[in-house]
Amino acid sequence: MLTLPKRPGIVQLGLKASAEPAQLMDRLRYRPTTFEFFTSAADFEPEAFNRLKTAITFVKTAVTTDVIVHHPMSYQGVHLDQLLDPNRQPEAYQFLQQSTAQLLDLVTATDCQLLVHGGYGGSESSALVQEYASLAEARDVVFARLDNLVQQGSGHVMIENGITASFMYGDPQLDELIIQHQLPLVCDLSHVFIGLKGNMALTMLSLKRLKPLIRHYHLVDSLGQKHDSLPLGAGLIDWQQVLPALNSTASMIYEVPDATDATCANMLASYHYLRNLEVKTLESHV
Repeated sequence: MLTLPKRPGIVQLGLKASAEPAQLMDRLRYRPTTFEFFTSAADFEPEAFNRLKTAITFVKTAVTTDVIVHHPMSYQGVHLDQLLDPNRQPEAYQFLQQSTAQLLDLVTATDCQLLVHGGYGGSESSALVQEYASLAEARDVVFARLDNLVQQGSGHVMIENGITASFMYGDPQLDELIIQHQLPLVCDLSHVFIGLKGNMALTMLSLKRLKPLIRHYHLVDSLGQKHDSLPLGAGLIDWQQVLPALNSTASMIYEVPDATDATCANMLASYHYLRNLEVKTLESHV
């Protein structure tokens, strides 16, 4: 199979799945421009990790060279936040370090991108922040660890935003720090919107401010109060405003789950929603 030719405009079809064969083939029949692998702690068992590498090679050979590997989000119920302390969460911290090292080797060998969260959100992340003397100190820890990770990755690492005071988009001070550090970014639109309590105006300011650093988007709608992962058009994000603020050189996926991971109907519907919106916008300017 070949990748579909890029059509006028910036909206592209990007899909996400695990390396599980049925899931993978369900997505690949639509020949996405970008493919993102979801991983979990189970993928780091030796046989599973070899299957992941084989799946990446298959996707790059048969469908698209634009492949991203999403670092596992948790280990034994603990989010793999950059604020993890080896003295308080030794097993999770060790897994964070080990899995990151393995994935850095993998994406370098296969010429892919590794997506790592700068933070998450909710009570767990708030508790981690409180382990530090101040919010400023917690942020210093996050940025030192992210700077080191990006340096190790040599162009193969991107950092995703969370909904946490230690690393989110939309806080002017944090946005400025991110710009100073020139971090290569992944922007989850729903995380920006939720972190800003559903404020669309502030969301747009952050999107425009960080636009030059954004390399990849997770496009997903939200009501702006919690992590609800809605299809595009089902929430309160104004996609008409968002479209012209997207970085045209960045890739994108639609991170909208179905009731079962076996299918991707909501991802496809979200792509068509945004593509139709873009077509109408382009036609109105002809």
